[in-house]
Amino acid sequence: MALTIEDLEKLKSTTKKLMNHVHWVKQSFALVPNRDHHGVCINFVDRQEFRDEFCAELVNTISEWVYSQNKANNIITEFVGDDRSPMNAYAALNKMAFDKFRSVGESDLRLQGQFGELLLFNFLQTFFSAVPLIRKMPIATSAAMERFGADAIHYGTDGTKNLLYLGEAKTYSSKYKFKAAITDAIDSILNTYENHRKELKLYIYDDFIDESLINIAKEYKDGTLKNTEIHLVSIITYNETEAFGKSNEDEIKSAIISIIEKKCKKLEIKIFDKIDIDLHARFNYIIFPVWELDKLIAEFQKLIGK
Repeated sequence: MALTIEDLEKLKSTTKKLMNHVHWVKQSFALVPNRDHHGVCINFVDRQEFRDEFCAELVNTISEWVYSQNKANNIITEFVGDDRSPMNAYAALNKMAFDKFRSVGESDLRLQGQFGELLLFNFLQTFFSAVPLIRKMPIATSAAMERFGADAIHYGTDGTKNLLYLGEAKTYSSKYKFKAAITDAIDSILNTYENHRKELKLYIYDDFIDESLINIAKEYKDGTLKNTEIHLVSIITYNETEAFGKSNEDEIKSAIISIIEKKCKKLEIKIFDKIDIDLHARFNYIIFPVWELDKLIAEFQKLIGK
């Protein structure tokens, strides 16, 4: 049974504060398929990049990544009933979310992955109006659960169709890794496409699906969810090194988008050959260059107290 667009709006996280610090455009970027993809960067106001603000607001979305609204409200109610003030209860909730986030792993590579997955969580809701069908973070932090394969499984609707969005995040802080990131992203999302039904079956009866989406997940698993389309979304966050002028805000943003264009045009067309031609139309790329990405991730790490 499909939800309405209005139903989904009530389930979406609040991403506006984060997206105030993101600039994006939609264009083809010479990628396959030849359709609009998203090119994004940290926002500039005049000549200043709002890195600190972007990083702080990204961290502020962690609690909403870990807990659905319903789950968070239940926890807050329980805390308040345990003689906490509302302010104290919200602080405790955030601490719990941060602890879950930190407990997944301590390696730099794992932290890069978490950074990219958190971006994916926010961008799927902003760009595709798709809410989490399954929440990965509680699964990843539960020793009793198997490793969750997809970085994201979100649900959306256009009012007629049920739209399932499978997402993968690739984050490379090393230099000169754009081609490797794209290739890795294609391999990962194709693997997710082939295996996501097995993963959904594992978690459908556990506490990882928002209550209002359980029937959607069950019907999809049972093959009875009508008018369903599966869409594939890859976010590639990579370390960019090309210099550009900083004369004014518009020129800076245009220069960054031009850098994305140049990177994409240099890709060999054969890297897309492994994708079935009928599946091309379901592919969506989000390209996110970051200058000194390692320093941004280090700041992210500092803010979450890891």
